[in-house]
Amino acid sequence: MASQHPNVPSPAYGLVHHNVRLTTRYVVISNALAQHRELSLLAIGLATHLQSLPAGSCVGIKAIASRFPESEFRIAAAMRELEAHGYLARTRRRLPDGRILPLTVSYNSPGADPAAVRETRAAPKPREPRPEPETPPAPAPAPRPPAPPTLTARHARAAELLCGLRAHAPRLLLSEGDVRRLAPGVTAWLERGAQPDAVRRTLCADLPHDLAYPAGLLAHRLAALMPPPLPAAPTAPAAVDPFQNCDDCDRAYRAPEPGRCRGCEAEAAAAAA
Repeated sequence: MASQHPNVPSPAYGLVHHNVRLTTRYVVISNALAQHRELSLLAIGLATHLQSLPAGSCVGIKAIASRFPESEFRIAAAMRELEAHGYLARTRRRLPDGRILPLTVSYNSPGADPAAVRETRAAPKPREPRPEPETPPAPAPAPRPPAPPTLTARHARAAELLCGLRAHAPRLLLSEGDVRRLAPGVTAWLERGAQPDAVRRTLCADLPHDLAYPAGLLAHRLAALMPPPLPAAPTAPAAVDPFQNCDDCDRAYRAPEPGRCRGCEAEAAAAAA
């Protein structure tokens, strides 16, 4: 945003300022430096450049000459001017490790009260803590495959049928564990009325040429081709008593043995009472 002064008339000639208010990336330079009567324009520009650099920057003669078109000779002369007028001081400082490095101090107001001077140095970067190596978690133990079921007498016929498949199809050679896993399926077929020869033909028919896992194929066939359960056997009709003739009234009635009908039995019981 342009800074305007409506109460001050704009000059008709000479220098006119059109300034923008700066809020970032700017440096404050005193008029004592910017309008110094004894410093060369190169020295004033060099002092302004040094004030704009962050602390810790390399400001040797070669480093500055590589940045600007002026020669090292002219840069060195400008530095001597600034040193003579108190705007620059070049010394050497010994570090705790014994090294000696150059130190350049730039002053924006020579001769100021030492209490008001705020020295700006390059703050050492805090050393980031080295992350401790993480201990990889122990690998989880591989899950054990479920143990094959134990064969019982109920599955004996099914196990015998499965072990004998290799005699009809050599590629259907099953392990003991495969036999235990497949026997309940074969037992279900037998309990549904399937004959052993029919079960054997179904399991051995049309085997693929690239059969790699015979137990998987047999498990699929036993589940997918399971026959339906047998229908329930018809129940025998209830037994019906034969007809008998009553000994008293000669009426016909159903009873397991000859005798009196219910009516005559009731009359006889009433007369006896």
